Amino acid sequence: MMPAQPSSDPRAIERWLLRGDPAVRWQVMRDLLDSPPEQWRAERARVATHGWGARLLAAQDSDDCWARGLYSPKWTSTTYTLLLLERLGVARGHPQALAGCRKLWQGARFYGNGLTLARTVLEPETCITGMLVLLAASFGDDEPRLDVTVQWLLGQQLRDGGWNCESIRCGSRHGSFHTSITVLEALLAYEQSGGPVEVSAAMAAGREFFLEHHLYRSHRTGEVADPSFTRFPFPPQWHFDILRGLEHFRAAGAAPDERLGDAIDALRQRRRSDGTWPVYRPHPGRQWLPLEAQGPSRLSTLRALRVLAWWEAGEPGGCNAGQQQGLRATTGSANAASGASQTDARRGETITPMMFDPV
Repeated sequence: MMPAQPSSDPRAIERWLLRGDPAVRWQVMRDLLDSPPEQWRAERARVATHGWGARLLAAQDSDDCWARGLYSPKWTSTTYTLLLLERLGVARGHPQALAGCRKLWQGARFYGNGLTLARTVLEPETCITGMLVLLAASFGDDEPRLDVTVQWLLGQQLRDGGWNCESIRCGSRHGSFHTSITVLEALLAYEQSGGPVEVSAAMAAGREFFLEHHLYRSHRTGEVADPSFTRFPFPPQWHFDILRGLEHFRAAGAAPDERLGDAIDALRQRRRSDGTWPVYRPHPGRQWLPLEAQGPSRLSTLRALRVLAWWEAGEPGGCNAGQQQGLRATTGSANAASGASQTDARRGETITPMMFDPV
């Protein structure tokens, strides 16, 4: 039986993580334990047939949607269910995921190669466009409009390097944390899928936007732009938080930058005395199922440990092994940085902190 309070011993945390859902286990095996590819791939295949992933796939409607909706209700609609399945690791090419992706692209309304799924929005929506690009690229949907939609996203980048879905609706010229992370994740998924449109320069400028803000601080005052950024519920839905931001830098294979040090410290401060990170209350909305009960979170712990492994493997100013934290000294895993290039591809600050929903 799983102990209520996992030991802070790294090997005990390892064993505790491996007793989790297949969605946790395959990522622990790949990103923290450096298991042979055939082992973690076999475990990943079980996501679609066991546990959380299987239950979500079983909830798909006969018309290939979820909850009878494309974008609403949150968080059980087709869009958000597919985003969760992608984060859990349902593999590229899964027929149910592909069928759902195609329903989204068929149901979207296009405006100049940008798109929206919201019934009340009569213009392209940057965040939703990013979500659909990520899903098509991650699951291998051969959508013929994907490349021109990526080009549209590139054209929406603001002078500060970020993106903001309010730039079309309200003329905002400053990047949004929420929109920017959504687009960066989409472009990374597209690049890793072999998409022909060049996106690396735009991603570099987008990451510089976050670095200029020390990931989560106001560019004007230096204060934390929104206290919610230091909480990291899973899944993040459309919301930015520091762990989601750090995960992108790791997944992109970016070198650790000292301007992220403050966010790393904030992540470390959220660690519990038992060596794990906590479950955070989900973003308000409908849920298909509770992924984890209150207490220590395997999902948060996995995500935090692999980010710390990436950071400590290339920490600015050198890495003192005695300062390393995590599973087997954060698994001692320089592999976490190199393994990021294998990772399946998975919004930002406004002038005043703004926690807007894209629709």
